[in-house]
Amino acid sequence: MRFSINKRDSILIVLFLVFAVMAIRLFNIQILDKSYLETAENNALKYVTIYPARGRILDRYGKTIVENKITYDIMVSPRQVTPFDTTAICRIFELDPAFVRDRFASYRENDRKIGFGSMPFLKQVSGEQYNAFAERAFMFPGFEAITRTARVYPINAGGNLIGYVSEVNKAYIESHPDYKAGDYAGQTGIERAYESRLAGKKGYTIYYKDAKGRLQGRYEDGAKDVEAVAGTDITTTIDAELQAFGEQLMKNKVGSVVAIEPSTGEILTLISSPGIDVNQLAEINKYYKEISENPYNPMFNRTVQSAQPPGSVFKLVNGLIGMQEGVLTRDNRYPCSRGFTMGSVHVGCHSHTSPINLTQSIAMSCNAYYCYVLRNILDNKKYKNIEESFNVWRDYVTSFGFGTKLGTDVPYELGGNVPTVENYNKLHGKGRWKSLSIISLSIGQGELGCTPMHLANLCATIANRGFFYTPHMIKGCEEYPLDSAYTVKHYTKVDPKYFPYVVEGMNQSVYGDGGTSHVAQVPGVNMCGKTGTAQNPHGDDHSVFVCFAPKDDPKIAVAAYIENGGFGATWAAPIASLIVEKYLNGEIAEGTRSDLERRVREGYLLNKVKPVKRKKK
Repeated sequence: MRFSINKRDSILIVLFLVFAVMAIRLFNIQILDKSYLETAENNALKYVTIYPARGRILDRYGKTIVENKITYDIMVSPRQVTPFDTTAICRIFELDPAFVRDRFASYRENDRKIGFGSMPFLKQVSGEQYNAFAERAFMFPGFEAITRTARVYPINAGGNLIGYVSEVNKAYIESHPDYKAGDYAGQTGIERAYESRLAGKKGYTIYYKDAKGRLQGRYEDGAKDVEAVAGTDITTTIDAELQAFGEQLMKNKVGSVVAIEPSTGEILTLISSPGIDVNQLAEINKYYKEISENPYNPMFNRTVQSAQPPGSVFKLVNGLIGMQEGVLTRDNRYPCSRGFTMGSVHVGCHSHTSPINLTQSIAMSCNAYYCYVLRNILDNKKYKNIEESFNVWRDYVTSFGFGTKLGTDVPYELGGNVPTVENYNKLHGKGRWKSLSIISLSIGQGELGCTPMHLANLCATIANRGFFYTPHMIKGCEEYPLDSAYTVKHYTKVDPKYFPYVVEGMNQSVYGDGGTSHVAQVPGVNMCGKTGTAQNPHGDDHSVFVCFAPKDDPKIAVAAYIENGGFGATWAAPIASLIVEKYLNGEIAEGTRSDLERRVREGYLLNKVKPVKRKKK
């Protein structure tokens, strides 16, 4: 049988199908899918964010390093604004009228996107300005204030250590979905490392809006409001007074100082100089251009980011490896005639007694001695070739934490560099290099690169006679126990029995005949130290010094790295020893030591440092 459908029937069928689809959609929207109802409801609601107080930052003794003050953001709902006295609002907030005009021109351009919503007009205005605004709020329909907090710094120290808080950008929001435009977060230092604890949780109050976006009252009488939760206070391992003292010593110098408590790995000071003045942190956006264009780069945290040759302090490592490998004893003597010479290779040294043993070699910082030691390690006949012996040497070095990130809680930590066989095969050719080719490693030069944090950790390791705890800035508490990563002892591959010999050499460096660290002597403190002078092809050598005290019950280990400071005993040793004296004795002794402190404070070395030239954008 053949059926036919006329034109009228076809139209009726199409109309039926259209209405059927519409009915199904309406049923789905109204009965099954609640999201449309929620969206419609949300369009009639206004969520006013309540920002929590950020957690305070305290030093190891409970002294406040960072706290909060109340500030206000002035918000505006452009569609609710009626003509207002521009001069009056400019007078209250000390604005240029052009600023107001530009703001509202932007709002008009984005009217469809903003709708009946609110936008920031001004951020973090003072209490005085807020009070003046509140008294005249009736003059400015569509404007309102929301309470926020800003950071305050009772102690003028620790800018790079603390870090700064600023408004999050698009990239931050993409990687942190809980944040939205207008929120603030820690960007560097402790503020960044412990953002999740310091930030707290935002709350909000919900209001009904009418068709014109005007508030009509609390939604469900506040039943759906959410209270803000204040951030958690954090107790650091930092000694705030010592930090401030160290920063004064480092004024007008480029470099860093790191101090660690060996028995815990707790960081006592973390000084990068020049650093950010804490008075600029609270208004970082205002000062960002000035700071970022500073040729000495105060935002660069040299303590964990500046990887440079360790210089002679690295002799301590080679001496320990030599003893562990059985190619060196404390009584082995080597000659030095103002250096080491073999064939065309020459490594210079200063004049001192010769020949000398291990203790004397550390005390007098003999270069020739460690050239012999490294050659004996790498030319050891128990290894089939230089590549095998070098890999063994490298394994020892990395067991001290060199060549890798230590795993501290300091943001942006770098791992430094310990060269590999592959590096030298590429540089010299496979099978074409030998111990003399890389003899500069014996005195901490060549391809070695380590941060001041690595050097402080080395000193803490020697103070502990063979192990270290990962350095960290934060103490544990009941709510947030210390991460187990900071409570594990990391032993080097050198037997602890060899460390006392090196400790004795460091002690003799301070007190023995011919010692290079005499300037580090502190009244009433049995100090152990080692000077270093790191060669620098771009100017004066770098001044390096590591020390710990007391000798037999170490409370503090310090590394000072002063760029272009010359000999280790010239600047680094005085600075590090003054840090030790201040920490252990509470004050600097009158006389020779106070004179030394005065010389260090007045020292100006910026003229010796070649500043970084930045390209103008």
